Amino acid sequence: FEDPETMHTPKNFLGIIYSGGIIVPFLITFMLTVLVFSIERFITLGKASGSGDLDGFVKKIRTLLDQNNIADAMKECEKQKGTVGNVTRTALEKYSQLQGDSALNKEQKLAALQKEIEEATSLELPMLEKNLTILSTLASVSTLVALLGTVLGMIKSFFALGEGGGAPDASALAKGIAEALINTGLGIGTSAIAIILYN
Repeated sequence: FEDPETMHTPKNFLGIIYSGGIIVPFLITFMLTVLVFSIERFITLGKASGSGDLDGFVKKIRTLLDQNNIADAMKECEKQKGTVGNVTRTALEKYSQLQGDSALNKEQKLAALQKEIEEATSLELPMLEKNLTILSTLASVSTLVALLGTVLGMIKSFFALGEGGGAPDASALAKGIAEALINTGLGIGTSAIAIILYN
């Protein structure tokens, strides 16, 4: 068996993290959660952007609409397979219906078309915003949990100062300060990554 004193002497980066105390596993869990949800968001948003160049798609749709070629514009929307394509296709379908409706005036048709676009957009938004709340929450919470770890480390340091009387235990003091700084570093790092990836 190893001497308990040498067991807690870090030899590498993982050893340093291990020396951080009981809060470190929570901070590592937060970091892994941030990374997993960020990867999921990148994949989902990549699919939502659809296939091909979005600017090219918009230009092609405008050209087809200038030619009043709604059928080909709808086919382009189906090829795009993204959020913009879905919303545009819904708007074009509603526009086709409204063209043949003589009971409504121009303003009523415009209001109906705008409502249809808003509904189509509201159906697409939940997929785009999913799990972003978790990322924003972890950006805030990880800093607070790290602060808790920092406070616990400083408490250990002050106990080490007090127990020694005139000569404080330098080893216990250093370990308490190291624990505090490890928690601070992990929390700030997790929070920074979460904020960057959220934005």
